[in-house]
Parts: sequence; structure tokens; C-alpha cells
Amino acid sequence: MKIKNLHSSLNSKMALLFALFFWQTTFSQDSTATYKEIEDYFIVAQTYKNQDKLDLSLESIYQALKKAEKLEDIKAIIDCYHELALLYLKLDKTDQSIQLWQRADVLLKDSEYPYGSATHRYIDALHLIKDQKYYLANHELDKANKITNVRNLTLHILLAKGFIYLELPKYSEAEKNFNSLIVNNDTNEKDYIASRAFLGLALLNSKTNNPEKGIEYALQGLEIATKNDFYYEILELNQYLADTSEKLSLYEKALLYNKNLVQIKDSIYNETKIKTEAKKADNIYFETQKNTIANLTRENEQLKASSSRTEITAILTSAFLTIISLLAVSLYRNNQIKLKTNDLLQTKNNELEASRDAAVKAMETKTNFLSTVSHELRTPLYAVTGLTHLLLEENPSESQKEHLKALKFSGDYLLSFINDILQLNKIDADKLEAVNTEFSLKKVLSEVISSLQQSAKENETKISLDYDDTIPKSLLSDSMKLSQILINLVGNGLKFTKKGEVTVIAKLLSKVEDDVVIYFEVKDTGIGISEDQITNIFESFEQGSIQINREYGGTGLGLTIVKSLLGLFNSKIDLKSELGNGSSFFFELKMKSKNSTTEDVSLEAEPQEYIFEGLHLLIVEDNKINQVITKKMLIKKGMTCDIASNGTDAVEMVSQTKYDAILMDIHMPGISGEEATILIRKFNRHTPIIALTAISLDDSLESFYAAGCNDVVTKPFKPEVFYQKIGENIFNPKPLT
Repeated sequence: MKIKNLHSSLNSKMALLFALFFWQTTFSQDSTATYKEIEDYFIVAQTYKNQDKLDLSLESIYQALKKAEKLEDIKAIIDCYHELALLYLKLDKTDQSIQLWQRADVLLKDSEYPYGSATHRYIDALHLIKDQKYYLANHELDKANKITNVRNLTLHILLAKGFIYLELPKYSEAEKNFNSLIVNNDTNEKDYIASRAFLGLALLNSKTNNPEKGIEYALQGLEIATKNDFYYEILELNQYLADTSEKLSLYEKALLYNKNLVQIKDSIYNETKIKTEAKKADNIYFETQKNTIANLTRENEQLKASSSRTEITAILTSAFLTIISLLAVSLYRNNQIKLKTNDLLQTKNNELEASRDAAVKAMETKTNFLSTVSHELRTPLYAVTGLTHLLLEENPSESQKEHLKALKFSGDYLLSFINDILQLNKIDADKLEAVNTEFSLKKVLSEVISSLQQSAKENETKISLDYDDTIPKSLLSDSMKLSQILINLVGNGLKFTKKGEVTVIAKLLSKVEDDVVIYFEVKDTGIGISEDQITNIFESFEQGSIQINREYGGTGLGLTIVKSLLGLFNSKIDLKSELGNGSSFFFELKMKSKNSTTEDVSLEAEPQEYIFEGLHLLIVEDNKINQVITKKMLIKKGMTCDIASNGTDAVEMVSQTKYDAILMDIHMPGISGEEATILIRKFNRHTPIIALTAISLDDSLESFYAAGCNDVVTKPFKPEVFYQKIGENIFNPKPLT
């Protein structure tokens, strides 16, 4: 809060007096210009740019810029200048690209816009790459990556770093980047990024003297580029295939690719297209310059008009000078009081800033601490739960069985507690973001209900689904986080409902074109919640009362996680409940509908039974106790195994021995499980690899799959889940993406 000084106080009084004689006009904005139109222009421009239709892409961004200027949306204007800078760079008009980048730079100095700042550094890095200043470019990309979590920009940063690593050279880093991008899940540019990543892998294999493998990657990239009309990528990949085929003395193929090159160049670099793009670029650059000059002229005219009004103001000021003089004495006294107050506020503000900085540092410390502790706790907890399971399987006495069951319950409770705290910590540390994927809502609800049927049977409670069949069969949203929300809500209902019913409701509220709004409700016939407890029920570690916690157990974090996850969807949860008559939790989610169809699935999906006798597996694990436990769990089911204590040994053993599956620990000394998987996949694409990991805050499931893992099991795991995953990946394997 700022305290006005004497001068500003006098001006405010004068303004009040002048208001008796003057009125101000307001400028209306074009009501037809909407933020949705700007977003649509960007999507269209992105498609045209990737298809090398740069004149059409320029026109779309220029239209977006005009809409943004009418809306006076500074962030949208910055985005438009950035996109224009990228297009002019692609047209090899570096000077114009830099000037447009500088215009964005001026606007960013007065704005708090992390995504804009990250994009700004990304474009700066591209200019540095063009000047072959690779280390400086890599440094700028690292800075950009730290200030954004927007998936599309993050993927483009990874792509640019991959090509930088080819030049430095840092081939292992380049390979890791390109492999992770092949299976990206970007909403708009998934195929474009994948085709560029395949090109990068092709160039990498040529540099590492493996041209045959390079040709395989180039053909995969060419297939994607051809399907999507990515003409520039089609040209580059054909050029690579022609050159590499010639070096390998594959002259017929080299001739074929060279013919393709001639046809492509005729379509891309024909005189008419070049002239059209150049003319469009010059016209738009001229228009933006003209608009800038017009804005400066308008500001100059406003200043002149202001000067004329100043003369009139001077006359009126003389007339009111006597009145203002009388006010001056009282205002001076008030101002002295305000100055003292301002000093006090400044002191308090400094204290608040220091407290804020301390809180931020404490949050970072807490995040790192919980990440480390969660990983360190999971490893010994795996030993506790694993040994307990094995002892229960060895026909213990009744007294021993009672103790072992108590130990198993304590281990499961501790694991649930660790998982809940880690989940909340991920949300607090901004490590989670909603990722849109295509899915069947009915299938997701069915899987949630199926996974909780055992808990329902234990409580003699029925789970039912009330599903609106008018909901589109295929939707676009984050199905994984939606599953987590529903599992927590249904699990909460089951915990407090004995011999009753929990109902899951999904209704279509509205559908406008591809935009749908769906209503979800989970209601139960359990103990209910009193009115005075409802306001606190979503707080961490809150379960209504100490008596409820002692009777029903649990951590009190489930509903907190639900509330936090819904925040990622810009949604909120509501609650209706009456003590003794059950509870009803409900919320709404906005999603996109898709045209594809997905088959319905049964609500009573049962785990499949597998016969494991005779299977031979490889355990890759550096912890000796974990080696023993995992080996005994395999032997219990009639399987045999070998053990590798590190990633290097694992790669060598897989190259010499045939295994039915590989159980791969991720965190190991030397080369990690992720790196070992990448090396194995170079010569073995068929053997299933299941990652067994005490996953931490910084681990990414996406990177495990990108490295070549078929599945992931988090330690400590339930034995039935462990065996089910082994069976699924050996007997019903899914192809690697």
C-alpha cells in the first residue's frame, strides 16, 4: 500500500474540483474480439508453419495480433510478436526476426509473464544456434526450462537441446532427449515433434558410425512427416536417406530418394511460392511498422490535446487557489502523519518480505526432504512388507500369524501414509500438471469400481454406477488424475459405510461443439458428517473427530488430495451430508469430446490367473535384502531367476542369456536402470522390462516408458499386483511405442 505525499493530495483535491466542469470519454473495445479467436488463430498458424505454408501462417498470426491489440491483452501481443519472430527466422529474415523479438522484449519488461519470458529465451537460443554459439544457446534453454511447465514449450526446448548436443558433441544426452520425444503426448504437435526427434536420432547414428540404424529412424520419421504433410521434414529426411544410401553403396535407393528430393524442391522452392511468402512477410512487417508509427502519432496528438487543456487548467487553478490554500494547512498536518505511517508500513513490508523469502526457502527444503525421505523409506519398507508376505506363506502358527498380520497392516498403513504425503508434496511443489489424453470415461469409472470391489466386500457394501449414456464415448482430459480423484472419493465412502451402498454418478450437463461439461457425484449411505465438521473436512489430517480417526483409521489426507487435484482442472468440490444419513461429494469438469469410439467394458473385471512355472527372469537390484525377497517371491510361483547387482552387469547378461522378463531397479550406482534399459533396447526390443522403483518426487514415469520399459511397479508393492504385472507383460505384452 502506497501513502500519497502532499503534492499528490493537492492534485487529488484539484481533480475533484475540475470534475465539476469536465467529463471523460471512455474507449470501447471490439466486443467481437475474443480470447478464443486468438487461440484458434495460433492453432491454425502452428499447423500451417509445420506444413511449410509460411504465408498462411503469417496471415493467421497477424490476424491474432490485431485481435490482441483490440483487447489490449499484453500477454497475447507478446505471444504474437514471438510467433512472428519464429516465422521470420524460419524464412531466414534474421534482422526482422530480431526486431520483432525486441518489441516483445520491451513489453516483457513491464509484465510478469513466466511463459512469455521462457519463450523469449527459447527464441534467443535459436538465434544463438544459428550463429553456432552452442554453449550460450544451451545455457539460455536451461534458463527457459526453469521458468515454464507448459508442455509444448518444454518439448521444443528438449528438441533444441538434442540438436545442440549433436554439435557439442554429447551423444548420450542427445539420444536420451530424442528417445523421450518420440513418445511425447503433446496435444497439437505430437507428430511434428516426433518426426524431428526421429531425424535427430538418424543424424546421431550417422555420427556414431551406425548408418543402417540411422536409416531405420529416418524411415520412421519420414512416414510421420509424409502423413502430416511436413514438407520441410520430408525434404530433410529424403536428403539424409539419399546421402546415407549413397555412402552404403545402395545406389538404387539413393537414386529414388534423389528423385523424391527433386519433386519436393519443385513444390517447396518454386518461384511463385518464394515470392508469395516474401511478399506476405514484407507486407505484414510493413503493417506492424505502420501500426507502431500510428500508435506513436496517436500518443503525440493526445499529448498536444493535453497541452491545450493545461492552459485552461491554469486559469481555473488561479480561481481555486484561495480554496486550496485554506486546505493546505490541514493537508500538511495529515501528510506528516501519513509519512510516519509510511515509514512504519515500509518496516512491516520489509519484515513481510523476509518472512515470505523464509517461507519459500522452507517450502523448497521441505520438498527436497520429503522427496529424499519417501525414497529412503520405501526401500526398507519393501523389505518389511516382502518378508511379512513370505512368512505368511510359510504356514506360521496361529500366534505368529496374528503378529504377522498386525505387521502387514502396519506396513500397508505406513505405505499409504507415505504415498499421500508425497502426492500432496508434488502438488505443492508444482510438480503436477493436467495432461490431456484420449480416453473412455465409462472405462475409467469401471476400472475405479473394479479396483475397490475387494474393499467393498469386506464392508459388505455395494458399489453401483449411474452413468449417462449421452456422454460422448471418447473424451480428452487427464484420465489418470480423474482416476485418483474418484478412487479417493469412493474409498472414503467405503471406509465410512458398513452394509450399505456407494453410488458413482456421471451426468452430461452440456455439450457445445467439442466442449462438454460433466457432473460427477459420489454418494454413500454411511455415518455422515455433522454440520460443524463440514467446513474443515478438506483440511490435511482432518477426519471430523479423534473418535472417528480411532475407529476407522486413515491419514485424513484423501479429501485434501481430491481438492488439490481438482484445482489443477480449475474445478472445486462440494459436499452435502447429514449425520447418520450418508454423504454426497460432487463436482463438475470441463472436457473435450473426440469423434473416435471406445468399446464399453464390464464393471466386474477380474484379475487374470497366470501359470508361472518354468519362467526364467533377471532381477536387476543393488540392495542385497531386496534381491533375496524378490527372488523368493519368484520361486514361490515356480519361477527361476538370475541376479545382476548393477546396470552394466545387466546389459551384459541380457546380451548372453534369454530371459522371459527383466525386473529393473531404477536407482543404482553406476549406470541407472533407465540408462541400462536404453542400452538393452538397442539390441533387444522383445523381452519385457518392468521397472521396480521406490519412485521419488523428481522421477518421471514418462521417461521410464521413453527409455523402453513396458511397465512400472512402485516399491513396496502388493504381491498380487507384482504377479499380475509379470503375467500381463509376459503373456499379454503390449508393443513398445
